[in-house]
This record gives sequence, C-alpha cells and structure tokens, in this order.
Amino acid sequence: MTTDRLPVTPDDIYQLDWLEDAQLSPDGRWVAYVRVSADRLKNNYRRAIWVAATDGATPPRQFTGGTASDTSPRWSPDGARLAFQSNRDGDKDQIYVMRFDGGEARSLTRLPNGARSPAWSPDGKQIAFLGRLNSDEQEREDRGEVQPPKDKWDAEARKLAEKQQAEETTDPRLLTRLPYRTGVSFIDDKTSHIYIIDSDPDADDRTPRRITRGAGNWSAPSWLPDGSALLSTREHDPAKESLFLGRAVFRVLLDGTEPVELAGPPFTYAGLGVGGTQIGPSASPDGRWIAALRKPEERATSQNGRLCILPTEGGEPRDLTLALDRSIFGYQWTADGDLLALVEDNGDTSVRRVPLDGDVEPVVAGTRIVEAFSASSNGGVAFVTAAPDSPSDLWFRAANGSERRLTEIHAKLLTQRQVTIPQQIRYSAPDGLEIQGWVLYPPGFDPNGKYPLAVFIHGGPHTMWGPSFRTLWPDWQAAAGAGYVVFFCNPRGSEGYGQVFQAALYDGWGAADYRDILAGIDTVVAHGGIDTERICVTGGSYGGFMTTWLIGHDRRFRAAVAQRGVYHLMSFYGTSDAYELIENEFSGEPWQEVDKLWQHSPLAYAPDIHTPLLILHADLDYRAPISDAEQLFGVLRRLGRTVEFVRYPREGHELTRSGEPGHRVDHLRRILDWWQRYAPAPTE
Repeated sequence: MTTDRLPVTPDDIYQLDWLEDAQLSPDGRWVAYVRVSADRLKNNYRRAIWVAATDGATPPRQFTGGTASDTSPRWSPDGARLAFQSNRDGDKDQIYVMRFDGGEARSLTRLPNGARSPAWSPDGKQIAFLGRLNSDEQEREDRGEVQPPKDKWDAEARKLAEKQQAEETTDPRLLTRLPYRTGVSFIDDKTSHIYIIDSDPDADDRTPRRITRGAGNWSAPSWLPDGSALLSTREHDPAKESLFLGRAVFRVLLDGTEPVELAGPPFTYAGLGVGGTQIGPSASPDGRWIAALRKPEERATSQNGRLCILPTEGGEPRDLTLALDRSIFGYQWTADGDLLALVEDNGDTSVRRVPLDGDVEPVVAGTRIVEAFSASSNGGVAFVTAAPDSPSDLWFRAANGSERRLTEIHAKLLTQRQVTIPQQIRYSAPDGLEIQGWVLYPPGFDPNGKYPLAVFIHGGPHTMWGPSFRTLWPDWQAAAGAGYVVFFCNPRGSEGYGQVFQAALYDGWGAADYRDILAGIDTVVAHGGIDTERICVTGGSYGGFMTTWLIGHDRRFRAAVAQRGVYHLMSFYGTSDAYELIENEFSGEPWQEVDKLWQHSPLAYAPDIHTPLLILHADLDYRAPISDAEQLFGVLRRLGRTVEFVRYPREGHELTRSGEPGHRVDHLRRILDWWQRYAPAPTE
C-alpha cells in the first residue's frame, strides 16, 4: 500500500504542542487552558492561555500573548475575570488579572521571590496565592521593611544585589539537611507561604498579607465556601527531612493565627502539585466535608492513592475508594456534592464519579489518558486527553453525557504522518500472572517478514503506561516509522492493576519483574514477523535500571539504550532527592542491607553485559544522579565492552518530557541511530 504520508521522526517533537490545566468557567460556557509550544529558534517553550467555547460554535482563541510563560488560569466566581501567573515582567512569576471581555492583563503582585497558585475567594474580592521567602525575609516583611520595587531600575538593582548575595552564600555552600537539591538546582532556604491580596488591581491597598509563618512548605490553597478560612497541606513536622511524605491537612485562618491541623499521620496527604486538577484538600459546596488524597506513610511509594473525606471541623477521615483498588490522581467536587476523580486502570486514565455513599461510576472513559479536568455547576466536564491517534486535545462532556472535541491541535501534522495504533496483548508471566502489553507494527508490516523488535520499559518504578501515553508517543511512533516493531508492557509493580500487583516489587527490584518483560517479548515473537537476532531495549529512570538489568541477565538483546537510569542502589540512596524510595521499597535500613541492595543493582552484573550499550544521562539529574551512569560507563570501559556515554548539560530528570526541545530531538535520534548501528531495520 502506498501513501503520501511520511513516518514520524524525532524532528516532529518541535511540532508536538500539548495542553494543560483545563478550567471551566462558572457558567460552563467556556474553557480556559494552557497551550505549550516549542520555540525551535530559542530552544525553549512558550505557554499561552487559550479559551474555547464548550458549544464548539466558535474556534478556540488565544487569550494571552504567549511571549512569556502564562499558566494557572483561574476564573473569578462571576466568570468576568481570569487570574493567572506569568513571568512576563521578569524572571519570576507574578499574579495577574485580566477581564474576560478584553483589555490588558494587570499585575496584582510584585513579590521579590515571585507568586503562584492563585485561588479566588468565594465572593471574588480576594485572591489567595503562594509566595516564597526565608526566615529573615519573613521577619523583615512582618516589620514592614519589604516594599515592592519603585520602578524597573530599582527592580534591576535588587536583582543584582540578590544575585550577589546568593553567590556569597553558596561559595562555599553549607548543607545542613536532606534533601539539599532537587529538579536541576540546589534547594535554598526559602519556603512557600500563603498570602491574600485584594483582587482589584486599582485597590487603594495592594499590599499582600501573609497569613502563614514559620517553617514548612505550604501547598496551593483552596477556600472554604463561606470564605472564613483556607485549606492547604504542610509538613506535619517541618523538621522532618522529607521531600514527599509526612504532609498533613490544615485549616488556615485568615487572621494569621496558628493553623489547625485536621488530618495527618499515619497518612501522608497530597498537595505539593501546582496547577491542573485538584490534588490538595478542598471543601464540599455545602461546606460540611473536606476531600483529600492520601496514602499510608508505611511503604507509601507503592500504595494506591486514596480519595477520602473528613468533617470540616475535624474528625476521622473516611476513605471512599478502597474497594475500587486503584490509584486516584486528582479530583473535584460536583455541584450536587459528589466527587469526580482521575483513576488509572489497565493502561487508561478515566474520570469517575465517586459518591459519598455508593458505587463508583465512569463519567469519561475509553482508550485514552485524561491528564486534567474540571467540572462546572451545570454538570459539564472539560478535560485534556492523550489518545493513541492524537497526543493532546481538549474535550467537553455535557451533562447529558454527549462529548464534543474542542481542539485538533495536531490536525495538519497528523494528515502528513503515518500513525501506528498500538494493539493490546495480554499474556501470562512464567508464574501465571496476567500482564498487559501493547505492540506497534511498522507501516506495511508483513507477518511473514523479519523485523527488528524495540522494547520500551517504563520508570517509576510504579508508573502505568498505556497506548495513549503522551510523552512516549513520539518515541514509539518514530521507532515504528523507522521499521521497528515496538513492544511495551506494564509488568508487576505498575499502577492501574490493584494494590497487590503494585506492591509486588517490594524487596525485589529487577528480579520480580524482568520475567514479565521477557515473557512479553516471547509472546510478540510467537505472533510472527520478528528477527530474534535484532532485539533492542531501552527505558528511562527505573526503565534504565531494567534495561541494564535485562542485558546483564539475558543475551538475546543486540542493542540497548539506558536513559537516566539507577544502576547502584547504595550510591543512588546517598545522592538522590528520592532516597525515601529505597527506604520504602526495601526492608531494613539501607546501611544494614548493603548486600541485598548490591544484589538488586544492575552494576553488580556489569561483567555479564555484552550487549552494545548507549548511556544517556543529564548532568543536573538530582533524581537519578549522573554518578550512577559514570560508574556503569567506567566499569564497562574497563571490561572492554561496547559502550558510549552521552551527557546533556543544563538538563535534569525531566529531560525527555520537558527538557530543551533540541535535547529531546537529539536524545530520540541517538536512540534510533544506536539501534540502526547494531540491529538495523530494513530500508527501502
């Protein structure tokens, strides 16, 4: 079959925009959302706010300029204004307000350290938000000594002074707690606090008022319906050194008095995310209940996320989704007092209705991943999806259940490309456990032919992949377009298949799940069309771990690419910001279990690695630090094996998801080139 369409290539990453943070207007007629576009010339991203009519009568229109980073659109209660955060006037985000019927964006804040996560009060007169500052800045602010810049010259002078002070305090750098770095930078001494400001840019007093103080990081706030207080999460014990765990739910009083802890240990409560679907605590429309996401602190990294409620005045929380046995990743109250929740299940992410009493019911389902959603008072739901045939779009579901697609942001590109739809397979692991996987066949695939096989492995280690997984869409499509049969699966340990399945990696990284992957490869081979002498493998993070584990235990692979992987569990524990992962995933203290951690480290099996290996890693990866890659490369070089090592400057662990567009393109191109070198696909 001939076609004018070309295969997907790494360069298409420059054209693959995506959508974030869909927010329905109070009347349900409009959706505000963020569109992210790669700027090839500047090698970065633009984020602009767009709006779409839910009836589809008019095309979506760009609401903000997009020359800067405009994010977190939030409707005022009357729908007349949008608040959002932007760095348009400097290098730090501030809060802006813009009338929906037109006009210029007006800045509300000019905080030296920026402002984010706006939340309108129920009457629309105030906006709560987060700002960052350290203890000295808190004291000076309390004394009224902190004033916004008088003009741009004053702002520039302060910026230079701040830069000089930062250099002085980090040369040398004193470290007194863990973790001390995350993302692509070291953690400073500033923490997030909650402020309130008048929502009118022309108000006489535009000075924001901070209502939290002391140690601890507060998460994005939400208001009680009567406007009397805010809800947020913070560390139960700010002195405890944890990046992920130990968070509690608080009622934050507007007068700045001591917040009231409503729920805490032995559970940890979500709330650190910013923007998008609600993950922090929020109150029901009638003010009687507070909903929150939580996990047991014990072995938290492999626990399902639970949706719970508790009385607003305090009381014992009650889990609503235990019987569902799936993780919840976001939620929102409906106008009638039920909850809508994001649920991962068997490779898809859906929106489901969760009554306070009763059975969970699907609302938005199908073969797709819902990445964000919001609901309006009239029963409508706006949602951003990734699907096998379209990596990102905005949809609207009306109260009667009908759905309407509001965007087709890749319509032009998709008419020019050959897109392969993944085919589901289910197969048995050696112990009989059912595993779900997917196969993408290259265009024109002939089952009587002999094609190379490319195996992709997910990270996490508890991530769930599916045929709609957006950030891997270009990788899978480009590999299939280059002539490879693509296979990926969700081995034991993955979310989306229940608590027992997810916890099956405990004390067993590598050993517990690699047979699931090998059984999937055998299943694909049995279906026909595979050249068993040309099998390739790759994965990132824990997928990098599994890539090197597989080639250290099995000789069938002809080429491997390990991306930002973990290869030595003891050194990972000592250098990563996610050291709690080891504490949660293995029994015993790490220093007491050195032999066990070595036995579960791919580096221990480096002498058995004979597969040509390409190691890709980011210089500033503080989740899976590059020291692990350095060790693996050094050992394999000393052993005389075929290995190359590529380091990406300025990048962290999110390189393949949100790194510089040029680096993302280069990264994918190197994977395909490595496979073509050692396990080439046929060329016409």
